[in-house]
Amino acid sequence: MRDDMVLLDHFQPPLSMRRHWHAFHNAWATYISSDLNQRLPQGYFAEPNVQFGIEIDVATFEELGNNKVDLPLDAQPQWKPPKPSQTISFQPTSEAVEISIFHTEAGPILAGAIELVSPANKDRLSHQKAFVAKCQTYLQQGIGLVIVDVVTTRNANLHDALIAQIASSPQDSREITGSSHQPTLYTVAYRVVERFEQSSLDIWHESFNIGDSLPTLPLWLRGGLCLPVDLNATYDRTCREQRIIFDRV
Repeated sequence: MRDDMVLLDHFQPPLSMRRHWHAFHNAWATYISSDLNQRLPQGYFAEPNVQFGIEIDVATFEELGNNKVDLPLDAQPQWKPPKPSQTISFQPTSEAVEISIFHTEAGPILAGAIELVSPANKDRLSHQKAFVAKCQTYLQQGIGLVIVDVVTTRNANLHDALIAQIASSPQDSREITGSSHQPTLYTVAYRVVERFEQSSLDIWHESFNIGDSLPTLPLWLRGGLCLPVDLNATYDRTCREQRIIFDRV
C-alpha cells in the first residue's frame, strides 16, 4: 500500500473520459494558492488566475503601503532550497519604454508566479511564443517564476524555448536544454540574482513521468523571500477533493 499520490495522465483515456482536465487544473491552482497563503508573511497574498485556452497560473503579490513583515524570512528553517541545477548568464531589462495603468485604490505589485502549462500553451507556435514572452518578461522584471508542465498530448518544451530565447549564446542554450530526448514532463523554478555585479539566472529543473511523485520547488519572490512549492501535496489534495480514484499498489 502507498499513501502518496502519484501523477496521473489527465489528458488521455481513461482519466480524460472521466474527468475534465481544465476543472482539475482550476482546482489545483486554487489549492496551490491556498497553500502559499498559509506560508506567506503579512503583506503578501496569492491568488489564482484561470483563463482556459490561454493560461493557468498562480500569482504572488506584495501589497503596496504595507511593508510590515510579521514572519522572519527564515520562519521555515526546516526547509532549504537545494543548489540550482544550472546557472547561466542573464541580463535583466534595465531600460523600458512602456505604458502601465494601475488602480490606485489597491495596487498590488507582482512578486512571483507559478504557471501551470495547458495544452493550448503548446498546441501551436504562436501560443508557445506568447507563453515564452510572458515568462521572459517576468524574469526581466526580477519576478520569481515556476513552470509546471504535466501535459502529455503536446510535445513542445516551453522551458527549452524560454532558455533559447534568453540565453546569451547558442552554446549556453545547448548546454542548458540538452538533447531532444529530454522528458516532456517537468517543473522548473527560476531566480534572477546578482553575483559579483553581474546578473545570472538560477534554474532548478526536475523531470518526471506519469506514475511519479511530484517534486518540491523553490519559489523565489522578488526581494529575496523563498517559499517551498510542494506540488505533490497540493496535487494529492486536488485529487482527493475532486474524488479521483486510482489503484494503489
